[in-house]
Amino acid sequence: MDEELVEGQERADHRQHEAQPDGPAQQRHGDQQFPAPAGGAVDLGGRILISWGVVATCMTFVQGETSYAVLRFLLGAAEAGFFPGVILYLTLWFPGAVRVGVLGLFIIAQPLSNGIGAPLSGWLLSLHGVLGLSGWQWMFVLEGVPAILLGVLTFFVLPDSPATARWLPEDERAWLRRTLDAEDTEKAGHHGSGFLAGLRNPKVLAFALIYFCVSFGIYGLSLWLPTIVADFGGLSDLQVGLLVLVPYAVATVAVWLWSRDSDRRGERVLHTALPMAVAGVFLVVSAFTLSVSPVVALLAMCVVAAGMYSTISPFWELPAGTFAGAAAASGLAAVNSLGSLAGFAAPYAVGALNDSTGDARSGPVMLALVLLVGAGFCTWYGRRNLSRRVREAPVTSRETASA
Repeated sequence: MDEELVEGQERADHRQHEAQPDGPAQQRHGDQQFPAPAGGAVDLGGRILISWGVVATCMTFVQGETSYAVLRFLLGAAEAGFFPGVILYLTLWFPGAVRVGVLGLFIIAQPLSNGIGAPLSGWLLSLHGVLGLSGWQWMFVLEGVPAILLGVLTFFVLPDSPATARWLPEDERAWLRRTLDAEDTEKAGHHGSGFLAGLRNPKVLAFALIYFCVSFGIYGLSLWLPTIVADFGGLSDLQVGLLVLVPYAVATVAVWLWSRDSDRRGERVLHTALPMAVAGVFLVVSAFTLSVSPVVALLAMCVVAAGMYSTISPFWELPAGTFAGAAAASGLAAVNSLGSLAGFAAPYAVGALNDSTGDARSGPVMLALVLLVGAGFCTWYGRRNLSRRVREAPVTSRETASA
């Protein structure tokens, strides 16, 4: 049951994020040139975190199939806007030339939380009976309460934009205004800045297809890693958690280094496609070496984890560097919603393939093929249809921006 709930949390809700093009509270620089969703990025993020935490905590009180299904649906609905909302928020603060490195710091939270969460979950399961709660109930309590507290904290510590950041010196605020306004002017000139412009742009479907392949491949970690760990045999819950931590620890380091390399080289497309391809190849290696040595298979999964997570931050710079204003809000939300359908499709596809072939290795092979197709499409589409500004971000400095 816990395993299904984790899958449900990773699956984004299929509804698109609603936004209004005229909201003054989320203006980047206090003007009306590139309006973003109403209500403010921080207010929206805070509400998402609080509702997410409340629903997650309520999972503690699941009594049967009906309450489980309802709460899991609400959990997906509550969290759906958080990830694209953070991406949008970061575009309000950081120029494209350095944004992948910043996105990398945000993405690091994914492998880091998965790695820490594995041994932590093993320990929480041992709390069965404390205060009358089962171990799985403690997991949801300690998942939901921090989200609620952090949601409240965002209202007090995060400004909506540089224009409202009192701690930012005036010269740095002016530099950000010039740099980000110049970027948005160029993006809006090519793709528009209205809310509907983000939904009508065909690039949304291309980005969503790439993200679908990425999300499809990430399922390989949750599918195949437990199989490898189980092959070691005779491990306690805590030992299993520590073993699962290894690939995610490698991924954490890889995301940091790869994101910085993308900014240093000013390149986005290959930094998205190459990790996908490497992850696909080593997913096959892991599948076919498990019968020989679980250690070798685990080492291969370290490369898979590093590749899968490293591709995320340069990927999200592709749509973030394409859309401006309200178009960025709607475009990023649409890419996230459509691409996250892979979280629904992948388990069923793998299950059907395993049933038809009778070979557990067929699932990882299929996932690897999807990753390789996604990497090929990203390379072809990125070089053929994306502007050089998007696929090769120029190096930005305060000196060049003020010149």
